Amino acid sequence: MEDTHGNFSIKYWAEDDQPREKLMLKGKAALSDAELIAILIGSGSRNESAVQLSKRILASVDNNLNALGKQSLQQLMNFKGIGEAKAISIAAAMELGRRRRDEDALSLKQITSSRAVFEIMQPIIGELPHEEFWIIYLNNSNKVIYKTQLSKGGLTGTMVDVRIAYKTALEHNAVAIILVHNHPSGTLNASEADKQVTRQLKTAGQSLDIQVLDHVIVTERDYFSFADGGIL
Repeated sequence: MEDTHGNFSIKYWAEDDQPREKLMLKGKAALSDAELIAILIGSGSRNESAVQLSKRILASVDNNLNALGKQSLQQLMNFKGIGEAKAISIAAAMELGRRRRDEDALSLKQITSSRAVFEIMQPIIGELPHEEFWIIYLNNSNKVIYKTQLSKGGLTGTMVDVRIAYKTALEHNAVAIILVHNHPSGTLNASEADKQVTRQLKTAGQSLDIQVLDHVIVTERDYFSFADGGIL
């Protein structure tokens, strides 16, 4: 089903292949790099979708966004389906990402104690009526370079995807992580499930040389640190 210009417009794709709709339903973190670029360019060429075209562009730079950001407009326009307007959209998005990264570098918060973790995460999850499991990713100076929700709901081993946790760590060049989840009940006791998830992620991190520094349970008013409690 092509549009009048012979392109595979996003609106004609199968629902699972619509990155804009996926972003709205699942959030921006759920999209691959190719899907995000597909949103920028809107449509591909006669023989490939915007996602397929985006994958081909990324493959040309070994799927490295920093390398993509260094591509000239002419280099981008060498791909069939990428005209001047689409090349400019990609270049502008890459430049915004670069500027955002520069600003983030100036304001990275350093984790010096479990209290610092509580102060960062309590406003985010401390007052929620349900449990959320988050990971804070750190650089070699123990500064926060990224944080993300890994699961939502009751905390069990099956709810935590170790592969996603460490895939994200590698993408952000993190050397250490801190696990955080909330207890809506207000209790600060670490359950067996809490301990199991901690062991699971700690073991997986050892093979990648990524250290689990702590697991912090957050409530509305207080916190419990596995590291401070000697059970990490």
